[in-house]
Amino acid sequence: MNAFEIIGGKPLKGEIIPQGAKNEALQIISAVLLTENKVTISNIPDIKDVNKLIELLGDLGVKVERINKDTYTFEAKNIDLDFFQSATFKAKGGSLRGSIMIVGPLLARFGKAAIPKPGGDKIGRRRLDTHFLGFEKLGAKFVYDAKTNFFTVDATNLKGTYILLDEASVTGTANIVMAAVLAKGTTTIYNAACEPYLQQLCKMLNRMGAKISGIGSNLLTIEGVSRLNGTEHRMLPDMIEIGSFIGLAAMTGSEITIKDVHYEELGIIPDIFRRLGIQMELRGDDLHIPAQKHYEIETFIDGSIMTIADAPWPGFTPDLLSIVLVTATQAKGTVLVHQKMFESRLFFVDKLIDMGAQIILCDPHRATVIGLDRKVKLRGIEMTSPDIRAGVSLLIAALSAEGKSTIYNIEQIERGYQNIDERLIALGANIKRVDGNAPSH
Repeated sequence: MNAFEIIGGKPLKGEIIPQGAKNEALQIISAVLLTENKVTISNIPDIKDVNKLIELLGDLGVKVERINKDTYTFEAKNIDLDFFQSATFKAKGGSLRGSIMIVGPLLARFGKAAIPKPGGDKIGRRRLDTHFLGFEKLGAKFVYDAKTNFFTVDATNLKGTYILLDEASVTGTANIVMAAVLAKGTTTIYNAACEPYLQQLCKMLNRMGAKISGIGSNLLTIEGVSRLNGTEHRMLPDMIEIGSFIGLAAMTGSEITIKDVHYEELGIIPDIFRRLGIQMELRGDDLHIPAQKHYEIETFIDGSIMTIADAPWPGFTPDLLSIVLVTATQAKGTVLVHQKMFESRLFFVDKLIDMGAQIILCDPHRATVIGLDRKVKLRGIEMTSPDIRAGVSLLIAALSAEGKSTIYNIEQIERGYQNIDERLIALGANIKRVDGNAPSH
């Protein structure tokens, strides 16, 4: 097991390029299964979750070629449908949440699929009902075997229909869209997610010959077509990384320029960080964060304490609430962070409290942060990363803290952030990778 050893308290400086978007990658790469023709995808992040999905597609029979470090071609001409029943598939599919994303395309093209119950983050219950209810509405029949933990789906006769999603799930919407593009007739999806990543998927499918309208809204109309062709696609930069680097710059008092951010696709993210008092300047398509000695959290107009909560797009993404929370620990002022979507995502605050942060965990969904305004520095401690986003939040805390911190279970961080230690070292961070197992207590 690897760990990060960090000596904090040092300002960083320089430019950093965000990786390709992890959450877009899992949808876009799964979509290659919809055609037997070649699909070329660039700006793919080199991270575990994405690499596992690419490996899984290779096992399924997709011809995968890596052209350069971030560009692959995929050709899904000869798919081995028997692979679904194999132990290899059960092991690989079960360890990867993103494996659910291959179900929609396989149902659309081959009329059947199977999937082990996916794993992934320990951030609370993540339902897959939205995916399966959507497939059922399109005419699929599925059976869950509790003994083997396998879902088997038969979809030999998918037909377009009206679907009102029970929640605006990004992966659920993407999966149903991919199933619907080859279904007979017209499908209407209401309460669809409309994140930029989903817009990217729909635009890519349209370039392949799909007929999707309403892109960017929560009402999608899909006219089924008989087949799709190949295409080329470049992925957006990862907005979660961009938000993480804004928080990092503020917490460490650093001057950082984040390159090529696709600012118009960031939605409300820059405004939320501005509400924490963080200054930023757009230079072309680069986001420049100047070094700030202090940053002050705004209040609401009536003077009451600011609340920052997650909401479906174009609201604030839940993936950045951990970053907002840690960034607020050194601001001036108080903020209530309300994590509506996942019930275990705020439990990492006990580590921040151990470091000296002033945080009241109100319940599993809400935490009040009383900023220290840099009057007291956080102190380095030993800690374990529970999930991707909390792991990076703890890494940011460690980089701002006085003394040495050790973060164990960094495999969780590396599921979502490529070469994060090397990229931070290039900005001047004192961080090294060491062997180490988390202490058992």
